[in-house]
Amino acid sequence: MRIALRSQALFSLMIAAAPAAYGGGTLVPVGSPEHTVQILDHRVDVVINNGFSRTEVFQTFFNPNTIDLEALYSFPVPRDASLSEMSILCGETELQGEVVEKDRARRIYEEERDQGNDAGVAEKNDFYTYEFRLARVPAEKETSFRFVYYQPLEIDTGVGRYVYPLEEGGTDEQALQFWTRATRVHRRMSIRVELKSAWPVDASRVPGAFAAGTIAELGPGHHEFKFETDQGNLERDFVFYYSLADNLPGRIEVIPYRSAADQPGTFLMVITPGVDLSPLQDGADYVFVLDVSGSMETKIRTLAAGVEKAIGELKDVDRFRLVCFNDRARELSRGWMLATPSNVAAAIETVHALQADGSTNLYGGVELALESLDADRATSLILVTDAVANQGEVSPAAFVKLMKQYDVRVFGFLMGNSSNWPLMRTICDASGGFYAGVSNDDDIVGQILLAKSKVTYECMHAARLEIEGGDTFDVTNTDFGKVYRGEQLVLFGRYRKPGPAKVTLKARLTGEDKAYSTSFDFPELEATNPELQRMWAMDRIQDLDQKMDRGELNAKEGEQAVADLGVQYQLVTDHTSMIVLGDETFAEHGIDRRNRERTALEHQAQTVRASKPAQSWQVDRNQPAFPENAPGRSGGGAIDPLSLAAVAFLALLAMAKGFWPRR
Repeated sequence: MRIALRSQALFSLMIAAAPAAYGGGTLVPVGSPEHTVQILDHRVDVVINNGFSRTEVFQTFFNPNTIDLEALYSFPVPRDASLSEMSILCGETELQGEVVEKDRARRIYEEERDQGNDAGVAEKNDFYTYEFRLARVPAEKETSFRFVYYQPLEIDTGVGRYVYPLEEGGTDEQALQFWTRATRVHRRMSIRVELKSAWPVDASRVPGAFAAGTIAELGPGHHEFKFETDQGNLERDFVFYYSLADNLPGRIEVIPYRSAADQPGTFLMVITPGVDLSPLQDGADYVFVLDVSGSMETKIRTLAAGVEKAIGELKDVDRFRLVCFNDRARELSRGWMLATPSNVAAAIETVHALQADGSTNLYGGVELALESLDADRATSLILVTDAVANQGEVSPAAFVKLMKQYDVRVFGFLMGNSSNWPLMRTICDASGGFYAGVSNDDDIVGQILLAKSKVTYECMHAARLEIEGGDTFDVTNTDFGKVYRGEQLVLFGRYRKPGPAKVTLKARLTGEDKAYSTSFDFPELEATNPELQRMWAMDRIQDLDQKMDRGELNAKEGEQAVADLGVQYQLVTDHTSMIVLGDETFAEHGIDRRNRERTALEHQAQTVRASKPAQSWQVDRNQPAFPENAPGRSGGGAIDPLSLAAVAFLALLAMAKGFWPRR
């Protein structure tokens, strides 16, 4: 639909402004004289089905002004999400989105906007936010838009977790000073989650502000959550937990997609190790590295309470140090301290006195924490931060080089939205550790239990995966290093030849080489899950981003490869954007309708799946890969003792939020 512009206030689009690091909501420059474009309705529809989720968001804007306005909506980037659809409803006409190179999308959008035509664009600002721009919300009228993204989900120790992020992350000071965020929903807000699992589900729950919703069990492995309210607010994260039945076996699942015999196939492989691991009893060293920069201001009390609980859980044979950092790093303890009652009490008092301010010298904090390590003792580094490094060394490659010099595991806890999870992933991968996000609306008890399951157990070392047959290519990195208790291994890949294949997980366990394998067939044709192509492409894009961050890939070459994948598979990336136009306008700009074809295929498959129970994709049912599997949650999953400190941190959160049962 092309409508002449009567008058338009460009109150949202500031090309020179810093990217917004806000949670869900409309953004207006501070001091803007216009009334904010209101959010009338906000509806979220989520389907979780065997390994990945589809999130669809519907939103209706209302412009209370007497002139047409441009609207800017901000949404935190969920980890591993592939934004694949955006559309705008203008009267009776629905405009659809197509992904093109970022500069081209912005140029076309501004041209259409300046001519008074209806248009939209979705852009990604690094790890911070997606920003959705609507060129024209008519004066005193409504305009609706929707977007869709996919995410692979992992089961940790038998527990699945889905987060719909809305809370503001507080990580971009320039954006905080420039933008005012409007988060109120004036008419109707609703969230629906449908969970379909081929494995039995014991229970599901939603903590925090959305706990007032209802959960119905529609059948084995089939749950539905509904929440609806008159008005509402987009300031709190939505967290959905579900737990699988106890004593499920370790297993290997392969979900394939191949649309035609002359095209390569795509697959998602999920390995849930089922291995009996021995507990570790010896004392260990723990370094708590605490971010006290300004962006942690709203999280500092939670951080302090968590560290208190964590340190209190250490054994008297354990030692600990405390390091904090903002623009500089400093030691809070007197070197290594035994976890005696008096030392623990003094440390807790010190932590509670911390104040948040200044910039973030993450490298300085980690570098100081790595001093004075004892080669004769196992050491874990507990890093609590939003990882938004903006002072000192900030290059991911420098962090990798630093971590490779030490035999220490980093267990990272990312606080809040807009946190720099790509950098945290780089740090933890380089050390053989792991990281987890923590929302202020998490079920903290659940998070503690997941972390605690990784404590005091050995882990698999030098774990790697081998796939024979199928002529596989472009497979996720198959060298996993350490694999922890309850952890699933999730990877994507492609195959050229259907037919027999064999997958083998090799690792060292208690000093012995182990191999766990099974055989299966890559199918000739399989059309159930076409979304796998987008998720594989996003996985490849993230791998390219990591290689560029580590200095292993030329930036110009890598950016072009990311842009090519984004356009081919219709994904919004750092180098591609989704332009939303009418059919005629796409033709005028010479834009192919690739996304229209891809989404039609996906919608057809989703309609078919909606009428059926979740399908099992286990390939080792007849030839179990883990015959020695000990009973346990979701196969037990190979693991190493995550520091008691990590549990302590999560326990801290529980105490701070009042979720932890007091005894």
